[in-house]
Amino acid sequence: MRLAPGPPAVGARTVAVAGIARPHPAACESTHTKTASTGGRRPTGPAGGGGGRRAEPQPRPPPWQSGDMSANTTLDVVTVFLGDGGTGGNRLGVFLDPPDLAVADRRRIAADLGFAETVFLGQADGRLHIHTPAVELPLAGHPLVGTSWLLAQRGSPTEVLNPPAGPVPTWTEGERVWIRADPDLAPVFETRQMSSPAEVDALAGGEPGVDLHVWAWEDEAAGRVRVRVFPHEMGIGEDEATGAAALRLGRRLGRELTVRQGMGSRIDVRPGPDGTVEVGGRCAHLETREYPLP
Repeated sequence: MRLAPGPPAVGARTVAVAGIARPHPAACESTHTKTASTGGRRPTGPAGGGGGRRAEPQPRPPPWQSGDMSANTTLDVVTVFLGDGGTGGNRLGVFLDPPDLAVADRRRIAADLGFAETVFLGQADGRLHIHTPAVELPLAGHPLVGTSWLLAQRGSPTEVLNPPAGPVPTWTEGERVWIRADPDLAPVFETRQMSSPAEVDALAGGEPGVDLHVWAWEDEAAGRVRVRVFPHEMGIGEDEATGAAALRLGRRLGRELTVRQGMGSRIDVRPGPDGTVEVGGRCAHLETREYPLP
């Protein structure tokens, strides 16, 4: 897939996410040792004087591979694209320092958490894996904005994130965190313009087999739009705030927008250089907890 983001702001220093200092949560591992019964006999081998050959110790597999459910990793939950006055916001699960999990394990974790998206930040290469409850995405707005914000809060700000679609510049302006990306690399939605915000609000839900994105002008002169997104194929009934859909709407309309989505979320949208689109918003931290690995 391709991505043609504009360069970071002049004077900005690109920070490789793989090289940033991230907190390393304590892993809790219980070791269960089974002692075989000798039936009252003295063990054979050099220690027991029986001349037997001592077995070579076998390396213990990582607990997430051996089925030991006592291994944990740290989960942060962030809300992204908060509206004015703290309304709305889309919850995001972020694992800043997980072990090297297989795709199937990441998928199970994302489905278990049930957030619209969950981010796994690779330890070795700094790549981001973005999972909905049903699929892995190459690019998504609210996971990238939320991860960028969380890294900065933890003292490890970065200027480039690395989802599967390729490098995505990110920065902060005031209270808002921004990303810049090629909308063509975002997930595809079936987009329909409605006649009014009331018609958007009257929808009872989406359609099976369709990632539906509906919108209407609230104030065309001011660039305010009302949006709802029903990404059923991604395993989500209705998404509270969808940065990927905002990227595509920004490309379609070619102007600055203020998107009001869901129950009160706000996404700011504006054209970027070289055909890119920038989306930004406010974030807040909800909780940190230990999560048992599958």
